[in-house]
Amino acid sequence: MSNATPVTFNATLYNNTDLCTLDTCPLDWAQVDYVPSLPGNLIYVAIFGLALLLQIAFGVYYKTWTYMIAMIGGLVGEIIGYIGRVQMHYNPFPQTPFLEYLVCLTIAPAFLSAAIYLCFSRIVIVYGGRISRFRPKTYTYLFIAGDFIALLLQAAGGGIAASASGSTQQTGINIMIAGVSWQVFSLAVFAALCMDFALRVRRTQSVDLNPQYDALRISRSFKIFLWSLGIATLTIFVRSVFRCAELSGGFNGSLANNEVTFMVLEGAMISIAVIALTSFHPGLIWKREWRELARSMRARKDGKDYQAGALMSASDADRESGYQMR
Repeated sequence: MSNATPVTFNATLYNNTDLCTLDTCPLDWAQVDYVPSLPGNLIYVAIFGLALLLQIAFGVYYKTWTYMIAMIGGLVGEIIGYIGRVQMHYNPFPQTPFLEYLVCLTIAPAFLSAAIYLCFSRIVIVYGGRISRFRPKTYTYLFIAGDFIALLLQAAGGGIAASASGSTQQTGINIMIAGVSWQVFSLAVFAALCMDFALRVRRTQSVDLNPQYDALRISRSFKIFLWSLGIATLTIFVRSVFRCAELSGGFNGSLANNEVTFMVLEGAMISIAVIALTSFHPGLIWKREWRELARSMRARKDGKDYQAGALMSASDADRESGYQMR
């Protein structure tokens, strides 16, 4: 279509692209410079929709409430975001679907990261609280607080950027970049602390590990679970670095208008993370002991030395003595 100066009718459309369609306006007036793939985005809707159903089922059955809430937050955000992109396939001009896609897909991984942090605090208990530099719940509070900051910045920045223009839009983009950059920093610090904890575990004699979970630690499924968390952390990190680079170029930049790159470094990375966090759900590993591990994090009372799992009652000990990892 010609890019000549629009007539009065087209000038009206130019000033309000929500009224545009692919038949009446050139694509370069749209929110992105391409028509989003229908099959590709529907595949992601299906993946995240199935994962959402499984997460709810596992969460209710194993009573992993906090993990379930975090995963639901992330998956609902992913689903809404890709539904927005499906709507953009039919009409890439209206602002509302673009806002759904931009904000929801930007903030959703923060919830997935929170689920990982909840798992790590319990992993510390499985090995033994004294091995760690920090108490297990400190990891949870510290990194979820960081996630909350990132989430607020990304949501606020996305809302401003998608609904404004000129310098105000750039301000919104800068706020989004700050939020995603903070998330990258938090994930990097988290990965460093995980590696530090792993090294401390390697230096610890087996007799000094938490005896309550000896059978769990040596099980194959637990080791696979640890790998799944590592994969999820890595893929979310890669995605976050990509979003920083994408946003740095602005909405008119080459990365922001390259669907193939987006579908791989955003969609595929988060899909891998979600598949890992669902296929190796903590409930499948710890069964109904998720809440017992949470209680262990609150077990330090009256000045007693903290050692996760050391404050079991006799009945708890009897029950755990029969624990076998399936």
